Amino acid sequence: MRILIVEDNAALRQLLAGLFANAGHEVVAMVEDGSDRVEAEIQRTQPDIVCLDYNLPGRDGITILQSIQASAPQIDVLFMTGSDEAGIAERAADAGASGFIRKPFGQAQIVRELGIVCETRKHAAPPAKPGAPEIESASSLPTLDGPQARRGTAVIADDSGSVRLVLKGLLQECGLRVVQMVANGHDAIIATRNHQPQVLCLDVNMPEMGGLEALPLIRAASPKTAVIMVTGNADKNVVAVAASHGASGYIIKPLRPAHVVAYMDRLFKPG
Repeated sequence: MRILIVEDNAALRQLLAGLFANAGHEVVAMVEDGSDRVEAEIQRTQPDIVCLDYNLPGRDGITILQSIQASAPQIDVLFMTGSDEAGIAERAADAGASGFIRKPFGQAQIVRELGIVCETRKHAAPPAKPGAPEIESASSLPTLDGPQARRGTAVIADDSGSVRLVLKGLLQECGLRVVQMVANGHDAIIATRNHQPQVLCLDVNMPEMGGLEALPLIRAASPKTAVIMVTGNADKNVVAVAASHGASGYIIKPLRPAHVVAYMDRLFKPG
């Protein structure tokens, strides 16, 4: 994989570069702050993965992560922090981080987490062409064979482009046809009403209207749709509210392919 490192500690930048190179990856550039140079290097080097620190001079890592998501959702972000700020892991996950690791970390830890990000990346659907709507026509949907082909359709609602791509790829592998992807709860209601899908993957935290706010309206619009909440925060109150409004369950971010596939298998298990 082609990796861009964004880290203000020079010694750690060199350590990461050596570890990634020894693991067979190519470090295409290193940036020492949160300036606009991050986007410039992304444009210049076209990395597959950005290894991104949280506390940086200039912009913080969450702000940069959101910028990457907006302009290049096909790039995976491995988020790093030594901060004990409450909820930072959940914020990073909801913003679209594909992996998360706390400092200080062992060398084996960071290589293992990078390996998980690389494995998850293999399951992501290719991004749509710029300007193309995230909705599939019947002629463009993949042809599925075998018993899984009967699992029907799915809609994905998540404001993270990278999460949408990974979920689309995984749901297609599970035999579901992803007919539309949207980025807020209001559009999720409309898409669910229009498509009446078997499955809706619904992000909890989205702009305009979040998943918990949209959930009762979605259930009313399509009572037979199995709504699966997607969240970086498995707080008991969030889970309880979702269940009380008819959610079938939840999936935790960062997404892990094995967990998503296992969940779908349980959801469609006869009886």
